[in-house]
Amino acid sequence: MPFGNTHNKTKMNYSAEQEYPDLSQHNNHMAKVLTLEMYAKLRDKETPSGFTLDDVIQTGVDNPGHPFIMTVGCVAGDEETYEVFRDLLDPVIEDRHGGYKPTDKHKTDLNPENLQGGDDLDPNYVLSSRVRTGRSIRGFSLPPHCSRGERRGVEQLSIEALDTLEGDLKGRYYALKNMTEEEQQQLIDDHFLFDKPVSPLLLASGMARDWPDARGIWHNDNKTFLVWVNEEDHLRVISMQKGGNMREVFNRFCTGLTKIEALFKERGHEFMWNEHLGYVLTCPSNLGTGLRAGVHVKLPNLSKHEKFGEILKRLRLQKRGTGGVDTAAVGGVFDISNADRLGFSEVELVQMVVDGINLLVNMEKRLEGGDGIDDMIPEQK
Repeated sequence: MPFGNTHNKTKMNYSAEQEYPDLSQHNNHMAKVLTLEMYAKLRDKETPSGFTLDDVIQTGVDNPGHPFIMTVGCVAGDEETYEVFRDLLDPVIEDRHGGYKPTDKHKTDLNPENLQGGDDLDPNYVLSSRVRTGRSIRGFSLPPHCSRGERRGVEQLSIEALDTLEGDLKGRYYALKNMTEEEQQQLIDDHFLFDKPVSPLLLASGMARDWPDARGIWHNDNKTFLVWVNEEDHLRVISMQKGGNMREVFNRFCTGLTKIEALFKERGHEFMWNEHLGYVLTCPSNLGTGLRAGVHVKLPNLSKHEKFGEILKRLRLQKRGTGGVDTAAVGGVFDISNADRLGFSEVELVQMVVDGINLLVNMEKRLEGGDGIDDMIPEQK
């Protein structure tokens, strides 16, 4: 079986009360929504590939979450998960994505010409810029649920498609299982490669099975356009470079992503997408655009300001350390990115980051000079 709970009919010999998980100490979106009644209603359902309710919620059961960090607490095993278990997932999505209703329709805009500015972020403060998203290939189970053969099929299809990219997108694929420990660590340190699966969220969901089989990284010769294969999603597509030219990064992102989608279609495969959820990915937090536009930015003074968190919230931005999620900032350098994924287009989200970072850098300069910033604090976006 791809994952432990799947097809486990034995649990149906026990009552819903006997099988219902203890969520009393949990702080995640799934635990807020899942009641005993809902569990009883959904526990015998499964998707066409055999993904069950217990598979959906396992990561949220195993990881109670943090009092101040609300995790999602559930994953999808295939495209149909979001339909079969919509009683649970619709409220989770609405809660996580700022009131996004089951009737709402998502908008997509991958035309970089629609971005205003973005080529002028101050490189004295903005050290690097990147835009990333995920894509799922229709017809394959997602990483928490796929079999070895499916995972290898995704890898093979990805290699065939990516190997035909040309010009400044031309590159090659590096299979994880063929790398030395040193090569892997160097790519991780350079922020090019996903880390080894140590996150309890990854481990509990089952997406780290058979590691490192059929996982790898493809990147162009300049290392400014990367595709991760079979990590949390089938594909993670990343455009990145040093400095503050977010416009250039976004332009390459849109061009590369559009070409990749066309290459997959030529091979008879399209990406998972629908009008309501946009691009369908493993974690409900990444639905819609799946897009995270972020910069590594130096804010040693502003980050000490009592209203720093409130300012970010008003700008619809979020912060993390430069080592990724759950890491702390070092030397006043933060990774700041858009908080939203769903309900806004790609261009709108990158615009929020560009405008927000410009304001944060101007606030930092004001504080450097010993002046206040009360008059610069923005309204809620």
